[in-house]
Amino acid sequence: MSHALVVDDSRAMRAILGKQLKQLGYEVLEAEHGEQALERIASATERPVLALVDWNMPRMNGIEFIKAVRSRPELDPMRVLMVTTETELSQVRIALEAGANEYMMKPFTAEALLSKLGTMGLP
Repeated sequence: MSHALVVDDSRAMRAILGKQLKQLGYEVLEAEHGEQALERIASATERPVLALVDWNMPRMNGIEFIKAVRSRPELDPMRVLMVTTETELSQVRIALEAGANEYMMKPFTAEALLSKLGTMGLP
């Protein structure tokens, strides 16, 4: 079973994304911010193949988290989906340039999530 990491300061959003990912067969890890997410990755028995990351979080935001992940060669295979309320085209560009593989705006549907995962080559 593949592991996925949901990084969002909203408990409700972590629950929503986690439920959808579990229905798709993922084992889900959760974190409230980027620093905690990096700790979860470091202590995980199996490295996540996917991270769904919010932009606006305390301590370490989504962009900082993505840059930290992309600076570590061992984490390069991990697919990163930015899931955020940020809707400006310039913000999409910033996230992709930081190393996000895809970008999805909140609110979203389960079908939209499935489509984004498919675009990233994930089941």
